[in-house]
Amino acid sequence: MHILNGSEEKRSMSWVGYTVGASGKRSQIAAITVGTFLLSLAGLIFAPPIARAQQSSDAPPTGNAQNGKKLFMSDGCYECHGREGQGATQTGAVRIGPPQLSFEGFQAYVRAPKNQMPPYTSKALPDQDLADIYAFLKSIPQPPKGKDIPLLNK
Repeated sequence: MHILNGSEEKRSMSWVGYTVGASGKRSQIAAITVGTFLLSLAGLIFAPPIARAQQSSDAPPTGNAQNGKKLFMSDGCYECHGREGQGATQTGAVRIGPPQLSFEGFQAYVRAPKNQMPPYTSKALPDQDLADIYAFLKSIPQPPKGKDIPLLNK
């Protein structure tokens, strides 16, 4: 803390995820939220690529979005990621719909996640089922841009 004119200056340590103020309290919720977000982001960025020798074909399997939605609900994906893949701060689950990753990146992450998500092996979730879930997530429309939401532009 820096002392300026007898009062403490509020200092933000956003990379750690908490703020220390005059009362000296730490916001643990913010620390958990930021930490989970950073871990999730790092997991998506630094997920190891699938080796070419492990790929069964050059093209990912074609997915069925309707079946993917059923699987997304029945396999419990929605419990953490929300019914539209929007993510949730309560669970620390990142937004996955519509996906920003290629199918290969999505598959690699589902098979070997880097944070709280349990791994789904090809035995538990076959490649075709995963392709169906990916097709469902791809079918979700992109959210509108902030500039296109009238209430945000007043």
